Order: sequence, then C-alpha cells, then structure tokens
Amino acid sequence: MNLALFDFDGTITTKGTFPDFMRFAVVPAKCAVGNILFAPRVLGYKLGFISGSDIRARVTRFAFRGAAADEVRRAGHEFARDVLPDLLRPSAMERIQWHKNQGDVVVIVSGAFDVYLSPWCVQHQLHLICSQLEVVDGTLTGRYRGEQCVNAEKSRRVREKYDLEKFLKVYAYGDTKEDMDMLNLATERYFRWKKMP
Repeated sequence: MNLALFDFDGTITTKGTFPDFMRFAVVPAKCAVGNILFAPRVLGYKLGFISGSDIRARVTRFAFRGAAADEVRRAGHEFARDVLPDLLRPSAMERIQWHKNQGDVVVIVSGAFDVYLSPWCVQHQLHLICSQLEVVDGTLTGRYRGEQCVNAEKSRRVREKYDLEKFLKVYAYGDTKEDMDMLNLATERYFRWKKMP
C-alpha cells in the first residue's frame, strides 16, 4: 500500500480558496472594512515582504473573532457544496481517483480551514490533515487551533499520524514553498504537477 499526500489550494484547485471563503462566510460590510485595513499587508505579501501565514492569521482573527462556530461551519458546508466543485482541477481529481483505485491511502494536507475541507473530504472519501479554527464555548476566537498546517507543520503532522515506513511508496503533490517540507517526505514528488528529481 502507498501513501499519497496532496496539498489542496493551487494543487487540487485552480487557485487559493482562502479569499473566496472569506468573501463567502464573512458579512459584506466586514469584508469591505477588512479590504481597506489589510490592503497594505496584502501588498506586502504580494511583494514578498510578509509571509502568507502571517497575513492569513491576521485576516482570520479580524474576520472570525466572536463568530458563532455553528454559523461558520454551516458556511463551510455550503462553500464545499456550492463553490469548491467549480475550482477543482479535473486532472487532479483524476490523479486522486488513480490512487484510490490502487488502494492507496490518500490524504489532503492543507493550510486551508477544516470547516470546508472536512465535508469535502468526507464526500470524496479522503483523509484530512489541515488548519483548524479554535472554538471556545461555541464561539470562534479568531485564532487557529494549534499551528497553521503549512511548511514544517505539514510534515510534522503527517509523521505524527502515519508511520511512513509502513508504506511501499510515498507520493506528494504541492505547488508552493509551503509544501516543500511535505514533498521532502516523499519517494515520488510532484511540484506544480511536474515530477521532481
């Protein structure tokens, strides 16, 4: 049996899902204020001065602090059902099916939120390791529960959940530098769908 590790945003999807989910789940007035407040940081991110994990943490705190967890979970289910299907790469879904047909363990390993990845993975019968939103007494704190699932955290969580020595082969698929630690776990790895040496 083999293990197949897939990044989600930009690997299985045609683009990152974080901005789309924010627009979907956060009320328009708050989105409009956030667009103004975070414009300088977004520019800094695009210019390479600010990390993706930093800006995601700040936007998440602004958008979700004090939100009802049930409401955000409901938005996540709707997003998975109504929005994600149009963002999927057919070739990526074919590759996932190829692994499933072989009997491989297929795992989505993503920095994206559990509130929409969990229902999507249940629908497609895939395992999941991802970033989670912290909930206290039914309310989101605006923080992540634990670390964002990016960079070294991806490989740490994979090793924590799976004994890599038990698999004949480990495949990994990613598209950004946040995936490199995970790709380095693999015996066969693909970066932006091109096989790496």
